[in-house]
Amino acid sequence: MTASTLSYLFTPPAPASIAIVGHETRFPVRRVFCIGRNYEEHAREMKATVSLDAPVFFTKPADALVTDGADVPYPSITTDLHHEVELVVALHAGGRDLDAAAARAAIYGYAVGLDLTRRDLQAQAKARGTPWDTAKGFDASAPIGAITPATQCGHPDHGELRLDINGETRQRADIATMVMKVTDILVSLSTYFELRAGDLLYTGTPAGVAALQRGDVFVATFPGLADLRGRIV
Repeated sequence: MTASTLSYLFTPPAPASIAIVGHETRFPVRRVFCIGRNYEEHAREMKATVSLDAPVFFTKPADALVTDGADVPYPSITTDLHHEVELVVALHAGGRDLDAAAARAAIYGYAVGLDLTRRDLQAQAKARGTPWDTAKGFDASAPIGAITPATQCGHPDHGELRLDINGETRQRADIATMVMKVTDILVSLSTYFELRAGDLLYTGTPAGVAALQRGDVFVATFPGLADLRGRIV
């Protein structure tokens, strides 16, 4: 039986997708990878250490994405939802054991995103030595703005990543201060996973993470990229 003749018990959901700046077509998402502790000041505020030899990778499900400025529902089982603004990388190619040139060539474009975190559940997981899945990979935990192709914005290695909540700046940092740069992250990640077209990489958050409340309005920005705007409901 070929893929075109397969039948299913119920209609499969449409793939997660993201708007592309200047295009009518959308970017289909395969997997969402994230790296933790990639800004030293954020690592310090979380009382953690940074190690280039042991990067902290985790994933979110593709259907955790919140796109097109949709409202973000406050999640269940938490009283301490935190924002983490991040530069996001979108891939149109991949592979295993990439070198720096192949990693750069695999990048389609960039976006601004939020890695929302149930901080109380994460603290419990850290204390118990258990996985972070329920703290990081919950429904609607990955708001993201439209993707700007690298053909339009280039491959940024500096610029201010910023998050405002209700008009007040909470997080701001130059991406030049990332511990691991984008291509370095992709090279390392490709030794753990085979990367493919449609993959996203959230590249870590700077210091200033804090709690969100219902009714909060957020605006996340990076020069040359589409703004990410939304509201917690």
